[in-house]
Amino acid sequence: MSSRRSRSRQSGGSRISDDQINDLVTKLQQLLPEIRNSRRSDKVSASTVLQETCNYIRNLHREVDDLSERLSELLATTDTAQAAVIRSLLLQ
Repeated sequence: MSSRRSRSRQSGGSRISDDQINDLVTKLQQLLPEIRNSRRSDKVSASTVLQETCNYIRNLHREVDDLSERLSELLATTDTAQAAVIRSLLLQ
C-alpha cells in the first residue's frame, strides 16, 4: 500500500485516485507558461509541474506586490481628483 493511500485512510478523508491526480497535474501543466511553451511539455514529471506551479505562484505574488507598490506611488503623486478617478476604476 502506498504511503499516500495509507495517509488518506488514517485521516479519514476521501481518497483521490491516481487518474484524478494525473488529470489535475495535466491541468496545472497547461496553466504554466514555462511548461506549456516548452517543446517537451508532454514529458514533464508531476514533481516538476508541482515545483513550477509553486515558482509561478511565487512570481505572481511578487508581481502583485510590485504593481501594488507602483500604484501606491502613483496615487501619492497625483492630485486628489485624479486619484479618485483611479480608485473608482479599480473598484469596478
